[in-house]
Amino acid sequence: MALEADQLKLSPEVAWYLDDRGIALPTCPPLIKTPEPSGLPDAQFDPDRVDRVLNVFKMLRHTQGDWAGRPLTPDPWQIAYIIAPTYGWVRQVEGRTLRIVRTQYVEVPRKNGKTTMAGGQATYLTAADGEAAAQVYAVAAAKDQARYCFDPVKALAEKSPALAAYSKVTRDRIVHVPTSSYFTVVSSVADLLHGANIYAAVIDELHVHKTRALVEAVETGTGARSQPLILIITTADDGRQATVYAEKRDYVERVARGSIIDPTFYGVVWAAHDDDDPFSEETWERANPGYGISPTRAFMSATAAKARQSPATLASFKRLHLGIRTRQESRWIDMPAWDANASIVNATSLHGKRCFGGLDLASTSDLCAVAYVFPDSNGAHDVLWRHWLPEESLRTLDERTAGQANVWARQGLIELTPGNVTDYGYIRRAIAADHEHYDIAEIAYDPWNASQLVNDLQSDGVNLVTHRQGYASMSSPTKELLRLVLEGTAQRPRLRHGGNQLMRWQIDNFAVEMDAAGNVKPSKRHAGDKIDGVVALIMALDRAARRTPKLRSAYENRGVTVA
Repeated sequence: MALEADQLKLSPEVAWYLDDRGIALPTCPPLIKTPEPSGLPDAQFDPDRVDRVLNVFKMLRHTQGDWAGRPLTPDPWQIAYIIAPTYGWVRQVEGRTLRIVRTQYVEVPRKNGKTTMAGGQATYLTAADGEAAAQVYAVAAAKDQARYCFDPVKALAEKSPALAAYSKVTRDRIVHVPTSSYFTVVSSVADLLHGANIYAAVIDELHVHKTRALVEAVETGTGARSQPLILIITTADDGRQATVYAEKRDYVERVARGSIIDPTFYGVVWAAHDDDDPFSEETWERANPGYGISPTRAFMSATAAKARQSPATLASFKRLHLGIRTRQESRWIDMPAWDANASIVNATSLHGKRCFGGLDLASTSDLCAVAYVFPDSNGAHDVLWRHWLPEESLRTLDERTAGQANVWARQGLIELTPGNVTDYGYIRRAIAADHEHYDIAEIAYDPWNASQLVNDLQSDGVNLVTHRQGYASMSSPTKELLRLVLEGTAQRPRLRHGGNQLMRWQIDNFAVEMDAAGNVKPSKRHAGDKIDGVVALIMALDRAARRTPKLRSAYENRGVTVA
């Protein structure tokens, strides 16, 4: 059994518990699992604590479908990988036996019962964990989303005799009368912080949270409790960087591989491997621990059949039902290819060299960018950027980038302008100074919202040309950007960008739209977030292509003899 337990990623204590309680071994270990806190000197595994949680689950009743009226009995995989590791490990603190795990992270594809599992735990934490006046919250990015977790628990409270007798239920709150504890729903920091003394919270679908604010408010609101518990449940995201989901997922992976030691954090992730056959039943089983019950084989077969019909549907199928972090069909540039072109760009060494610019002006309260492309004699390019942002908009961008915007500003990758609107005088002076350092042949710009700045720059001697944002103007240079990136390697980069981290974030956001003729253009509708620096780069590449003589290949310069 020891070998089998090891293969299943079961700790000896959990394997013993399953065997002792007559619970079948699970058959689908998670792809990622953090260590259980057995290594702490005073850690103990308390089977009675696990029993207590399971007993509460069994008192509850399913309320929907074929299972309505039956006990809410967790499956073996839910006990082995979620409940037992979270609730079984305890230690002595000032004469009290307290739970060690304070954050539980569960990432699993849709239809595997993660919301029901979280709801059952929320019920236990509200009514049976021995905490007086426990405040337990269902937390989501929007009120409707938060109710997806809260409403099933509300139905359980109303229809389960063991709970209904001790509960008072209103539209947004379940009160456990004997302990004055309650479970309620929130979707904003203001609602959460109003008198909150958080004992537990269920953060639902982490990947849709656009900022860290609500998650941070939960994490910092548990300080007065001796054994709080935050439950994070989510499906995979679409692979974006600098989000609260990406931050937490990275933390799970680092704890799992031992680069961070955190016995209070426990996480599991079920997913297929990137190179697994998405249409194989073996892959479905590997990614879905509830496979065969929920999701059913029929459901997965039907959903996979639809996924065969289009790349966009396939990307959604991989993410939602196989747990693979994958972008939509419209993603244009893969990050490894972009990273391979980083190289080193020395702004000082480019002084006096000929370049072409692209200027993208956002709304007056948002990010603005100029890109300079310096073609070399081998058809490759060096690229420099400037970005401007009103200083009062930094906090908003910082929240959207999981704290990276502040770092980029300190590094000089973003220049902050005073106030809450962009001071175009800053942009004018910066470009005029660049014109003194570099031989700027011309700068392409989108004429929307740029007339005054353009007039000012032209009076400074800068040559500007209009560049519309439709398919006709944007398709060729957008495809040229892709060609350069794909042709480049670490040994022979074709678009040297110096590893600019602000631009890496924007490239990761970048997506395109395509018309019936196969023309493409940047898509702010499909983009993950800001892409102004990419749009500026595309316009600059267009001017460089139009004004730089094309190099002839060896095949054009001389005859080729084929033996």
